[in-house]
Amino acid sequence: MLRKSRFFHSVLLGTALLAPLIIVGCSARVSYRVYDPYYTDYHYWGPGEDVYYRRWLGERHYEYRDFRRLDPDRRKDYWQWRHSQH
Repeated sequence: MLRKSRFFHSVLLGTALLAPLIIVGCSARVSYRVYDPYYTDYHYWGPGEDVYYRRWLGERHYEYRDFRRLDPDRRKDYWQWRHSQH
């Protein structure tokens, strides 16, 4: 009986320690849809789009800032640049 109790507590503790890692790992892949009002289309913002965004930031020497928090002029600049890429 004592072995079953130890096993149960070990499994419970392991689950409690791993749960946050699993949740964070799954949420990192979530993408969201962003509307481009200048070209009237939608883009799925995920890891692929983030690569372009970070490249655009680097070319312009801007600090990283979440795209949703950019001012409208910089968003417009990004979409013009983005549509000129292959």
